[in-house]
Amino acid sequence: MGFISGDDVVHPSYGVGNIMRLEDRQLAEVEVRQYYVLAFGKMTVWLPVQAGAASPLRLVTAPRDLDQYRTLLKSRPAALDRDYKKRRLNLNEQLAHGSFQVVCEVVRDLTALGWLRPMNELDSSMLKKVRANLWLEWATSTGQPLPEAITEVNALLQAGEQTYKPGAAPV
Repeated sequence: MGFISGDDVVHPSYGVGNIMRLEDRQLAEVEVRQYYVLAFGKMTVWLPVQAGAASPLRLVTAPRDLDQYRTLLKSRPAALDRDYKKRRLNLNEQLAHGSFQVVCEVVRDLTALGWLRPMNELDSSMLKKVRANLWLEWATSTGQPLPEAITEVNALLQAGEQTYKPGAAPV
C-alpha cells in the first residue's frame, strides 16, 4: 500500500506517526531510493518505500472500526502463559504483526494479569509501552485530545474488570 504526505500511520516499533513527505535519497553510495519521511513526536525517521513488498506501516485505525475494539477491550481476557519468558516471547510475536486488534488484546490481557497479582518489571514495562501506543492511536483515530482517549480506553478496561472472574476459564 502506498502512503502519501499527511497520512497518519502506525509503525510496530515507533507507534503513531505522520508521513511528512516522500524523499529521494542516496545513502552510502548505493542507488537513489525513495523514503517516507515520518514524524514520530519529536523524532524524524526515514523508512524506505518498498515497492511491491509488505511495509511495516499501516494506516491509523478508522473511527468507524473502533466499536469492535471497544467491545474487545471490555471482553474476557485471554489466559497468558505463567512463565514470564514464554509470555513475553508470545506477546512480542503477536505485536510483530502490528495490527490494532493485537495491540488491544495485549493491553487487555496484560491489564487483567495485573488484576490477579503484582506484575513483574518486564510485564509492566511492556504494558506501559503498548498502552501508550494504544492511547495515541485511539486519540488520533477519534480526534480526541489524548487525556480523553486515555479516559475512554481505561473506562473500557475497567468495565471488563467488572465482568472478569479470576480463576474462571477464558472463553
